[in-house]
Amino acid sequence: MSKTLLPKGYKSALSLYETQTAIGKAKRTFEDILSSALNIKRVSAPLFVDPTTGLNDNLNGIERPVSFDIAETKKDAQVVHSLAKWKRMALYKYGFKSGEGLYTDMNAIRRDEEMDNIHSVYVDQWDWEKVLDKKDRNVDYLKETVQSIVNAACDTAEALKKEYSQLSVSLSRDVSFVTTQELEDMYPSLTTKEREDTYLKEHKTAFIMKIGDLLKSGERHDGRAPDYDDWELNGDILFWNDVLQKAYEVSSMGIRVDEKSLDSQLTKAGCDDRRSLPFHKMLLEGKLPLTIGGGIGQSRFCMLLLGKAHIGEVQVSIWDDETMETCRRAGIELL
Repeated sequence: MSKTLLPKGYKSALSLYETQTAIGKAKRTFEDILSSALNIKRVSAPLFVDPTTGLNDNLNGIERPVSFDIAETKKDAQVVHSLAKWKRMALYKYGFKSGEGLYTDMNAIRRDEEMDNIHSVYVDQWDWEKVLDKKDRNVDYLKETVQSIVNAACDTAEALKKEYSQLSVSLSRDVSFVTTQELEDMYPSLTTKEREDTYLKEHKTAFIMKIGDLLKSGERHDGRAPDYDDWELNGDILFWNDVLQKAYEVSSMGIRVDEKSLDSQLTKAGCDDRRSLPFHKMLLEGKLPLTIGGGIGQSRFCMLLLGKAHIGEVQVSIWDDETMETCRRAGIELL
């Protein structure tokens, strides 16, 4: 069933040709600004991994990875859900020093994703990771990094508007930092998504912190795998989306687990079986560097900056018949 939201009076500001050239401009500009701001270098990354290594991202633990067998090796492989764990291993393997980091293009297939205006089975992200000094493993450093990412997004939006004057999207650099528990305390009768919408309608740009653990209500604001983010030092970057009139997540990120937080979170999540996997053993033994990292949705980001109503306007994917017909009638041109 189509869950496509049709904004009243929507019409794309850019033609298909302009859209394609603007996507290229947005990606190149943002990469250059972000890599300089965070001191991160581009590296190559895998499309699939060996499932026995524990490197694949389990997301919320219910999504089915896309698996296939390799004839030559007689082994199975899994298309990555994200590169959250692979990046930390890469920093260790490549010998990155404190204050240095990497970023890469991450392409994934999430076949269980519910499709709507901002969700597709095809996921493309800038996945980034940076080695952290122990003294910087704190909330202040997390907030400074968030502000750098938001500034890079705003700089990119301004550069695009200079080239495409018909674009009207305006992003706020003023980040409001709020925890998931503070949101529940403010809006106890609302769902988590309704809390985000209500908060972002007023604050425009926010970093919603501490995602993954139980709130006082016994519920979680959102799911988060127990073996990459420290649930006390993570969050999502959201902007207010004027076209869709809702809170709009562009990035999930955080300071990563150390031995203590990994030990605790594996038990809380009922995932103690992962302790024997190579990646997790190295973490628990303190062999991997302390890091901070995240993923920034490429199509999500371009959709926001170009004032698009549907993610299919900035990426090529497969949609159900009802979605395609709904978009055709509304004049939304899916790629």
